[in-house]
Amino acid sequence: MNTLPNNDATEGSDLSKEARAPDTASREEVGAVKKEVDPRMHSAEHILTATLMVMFGCARPFTTHLEKKKSKADYRYTRDLTTEETKQVEARVNEVIARNLSVWEEFLLRHQAEQLYDLARLPESASETIRIVHIGDYDACPCSGKHVYKTTEIGRFRIVSTTYESGALRVRFKLDASPDMSQ
Repeated sequence: MNTLPNNDATEGSDLSKEARAPDTASREEVGAVKKEVDPRMHSAEHILTATLMVMFGCARPFTTHLEKKKSKADYRYTRDLTTEETKQVEARVNEVIARNLSVWEEFLLRHQAEQLYDLARLPESASETIRIVHIGDYDACPCSGKHVYKTTEIGRFRIVSTTYESGALRVRFKLDASPDMSQ
């Protein structure tokens, strides 16, 4: 599996609006150097988040813990998901994965990016050049981590559980070991 590397553009770079093919990054790690995150899991979290945004109006997660075996993301929301809603989210995420969308990046100057994206989670140390990761036409957001090149590299997505506490919806999820969507 090829992955998009972490690309930390430096201030003053001439990458102000350069679109590039497959080289993706992690959203919660924007501008920060953190541990290596499994590119499959990271890309899956982007798709999960975009799905929750469309279906329930959630904002981007306020915390994520992305691990190779199982991950979780916390969203501000008013309640837990029903069993039926959980099944619908899982099905929609897998439909997007099966579309074999290209994952690519572009670089925008901060003033351009802030007109299009929420930059609230960017650390103070982030440069003037912001990396935006696109998953086909389904999701785009500031991100600095690694991602897959094509969504079918992710494999089958499964929601392990959801819980709700104190205004936070927590979604725990995992990926099948094989990225083969036919299994």
